[in-house]
Amino acid sequence: MICRKTPLFLAVSAAVFTLPTYADQSAMEEVVVTADFRQTDVQSIPEATTVVGAAAIEQRSADHLESLLALAPNVNFTSGASRGRFFQIRGIGERSQYVDPVNPSVGLRVDGIDMTGLGGGAGLFDVQQVEVLRGPQGTRFGANALAGMINIESNDPTEQFEGMVSGKLGNYNTKALGAVVSGEVGPGLNMRLSAHQNSSDGYIHNAYLDRDDTNNIDEQLVRLKGNLALDERNTLALTWLYIDVDNGFDAFSLDNNRTTYSDNPGVDRQNTHAAALTWTSEMAEAFDLRVHASGSNGNTEYSYDEDWAYGEYDGTTDNICVTPGTCLANQGGYSSTDQYLRDHRRRELDVRLTSTEAGQLFSGSTDWVVGVYRMTRSEDMTRFYTWNTETFFSDLNTASTAVYGELSVQASDDLVVTTGVRSEQWNTDYDDSNAINNDRTESLWGGKVALEYLLNSTQLAYASLARGYKAGGVNTDQDISEDHRTFDTEFNNALEAGLKSSLLDDTLRTRVAAFYIQRKDQQVKSSLAVQNEDNSGISFQDYLANAAEGVNYGLELETDWALSEQLNWTFSGGWLQTKFIDYQYETADGTFSMNGREQAQSPTYSFANSLAYAVGNGLTLVLENEAKDSFYFSDSHYEESTAYVMWHARVAYDGSNYQLAVYGRNLTDVEQEVRGFHFGNDPRDGYTNERWVQYGDPRLVGVEGKYYF
Repeated sequence: MICRKTPLFLAVSAAVFTLPTYADQSAMEEVVVTADFRQTDVQSIPEATTVVGAAAIEQRSADHLESLLALAPNVNFTSGASRGRFFQIRGIGERSQYVDPVNPSVGLRVDGIDMTGLGGGAGLFDVQQVEVLRGPQGTRFGANALAGMINIESNDPTEQFEGMVSGKLGNYNTKALGAVVSGEVGPGLNMRLSAHQNSSDGYIHNAYLDRDDTNNIDEQLVRLKGNLALDERNTLALTWLYIDVDNGFDAFSLDNNRTTYSDNPGVDRQNTHAAALTWTSEMAEAFDLRVHASGSNGNTEYSYDEDWAYGEYDGTTDNICVTPGTCLANQGGYSSTDQYLRDHRRRELDVRLTSTEAGQLFSGSTDWVVGVYRMTRSEDMTRFYTWNTETFFSDLNTASTAVYGELSVQASDDLVVTTGVRSEQWNTDYDDSNAINNDRTESLWGGKVALEYLLNSTQLAYASLARGYKAGGVNTDQDISEDHRTFDTEFNNALEAGLKSSLLDDTLRTRVAAFYIQRKDQQVKSSLAVQNEDNSGISFQDYLANAAEGVNYGLELETDWALSEQLNWTFSGGWLQTKFIDYQYETADGTFSMNGREQAQSPTYSFANSLAYAVGNGLTLVLENEAKDSFYFSDSHYEESTAYVMWHARVAYDGSNYQLAVYGRNLTDVEQEVRGFHFGNDPRDGYTNERWVQYGDPRLVGVEGKYYF
């Protein structure tokens, strides 16, 4: 039952399903979206939202967010690093960051802490659920949620003492260990401590160094949460988070496979200390108060071997060979490395009042929310690059002050009208060692109007018009023209309509959404590969520009069907169309029209699928697959990914206080392409421009176990 408060490819024979719940439940539990102002059931919130629960995370044997994103319709990611760090929702989102500061289109929050742009640390150990809110989130989150928001919520402390230890072993020397302990430690004080370490050699063989771990995974996460009941009306919630990522990065090969020749493999590191404190108070009869403060300090290091090879080819030999059959012809090549060191500091304060039943306006027909928000960020970057004669450094300071509000009017027994608005003052101050300085202040606003109509006790229809925004900024390459030095704010106007249903005695839940997004002053990243004048290598001129307009529209379907007490079938699918309108792309060879071309990272279809069967006596079988159409890697060239279908499986046995499982991911060993470029980097063909790709995970198999106490 629905309670307000609380393409054609789908017909193919390989229909597949997502968001699996426990297969022995014929009636489905309420799934609450914690990122909503009032923590509403996913079937009742008037927008497209996917919630991936703990059961689905477990059934996927997922350690990182990138393993789950296929479960949300029209959601994609790019790598170009050891992990998927950049996300796209409905075709909107960044793909990388090098020198220039970035204002992300897709926000990422972990336990109420802003981790936007730091997706490499999005581990999933002891996580309750992952929420993917699709569409502009202008009222709730403002400038960092133009396309949507990804919200990760870990498990809360329990009053009853409990604990768990877990372990995993798999191919490629995959190992993971984790532990959780939770319970009451004093009157009204519950605590939860979790720790996890995940490692793997990675899926690359470096032939020059004769190593299999140059693209390795080495990640640690420690989380402490506490809930303190001060009295019957006041509670405090504390989260402390430590993330230590020490991964390698050696993913691109001159042979476009998993064998590299780099003599200076890169790294992809992140070290973050973060904390959040939330005070919730029923301080007045008419409203509740929520004060949320969070912050993080950390640093990242991202580096790579730019030439993907070894040594400087000086013309003294015809070929340089690692082993027979793997020779690099001498064509006067180059040797180069690139390294980016960033120090981050972030602070947030959000003060919010939410009406209670006693505080409803207009004769009890209208709920309300009002709040103020303050954010500061600093990012200091140092770059060490072979072709720079001096070390490059930059400082970026960002501050935002916002006020927001929302009214939900019960217009009739069946109709609710919700209106939200956010006004934000956004200031950035940038300067660097090349004497490029930019200080800008913008007044931004966004919001949403939504109509939700209860067709009957089991079906909710809704329609909404939302406005999202993403601040403008500065391009830092000293060689670009002054016409490209700055770029403007992007605004999106998004129209969405949907239907959410609970059918067949609440054993079948469906969510359907259709959307149309008009992108104004669309920010488009361009990257121009330029041969150095002394033929010493390739230099890239990266900059952001504004396309006049873009259009994104599509359909999304999610179903969760308990076919019986033993069998559960879930599905998630998206159909997406995108195009540029009136966009001219400048290259060294001239200016080209991109009008009508699809936007990058926008596959026409994507779907995923899970079938979970509880055999009995504690044995569960899970079969999943996911598929994605081809898409352009970039807005600055025409290279496309290859469409794929991947299959996964898991067999688990649950005892009274333990679980043992065998898993397999990408069982058919499909080559999933997660990043792609077009430029010349191979000395064997004189650096002719060609297609380069990075591959995702190959076939992974392993065993894992958990012991509960």
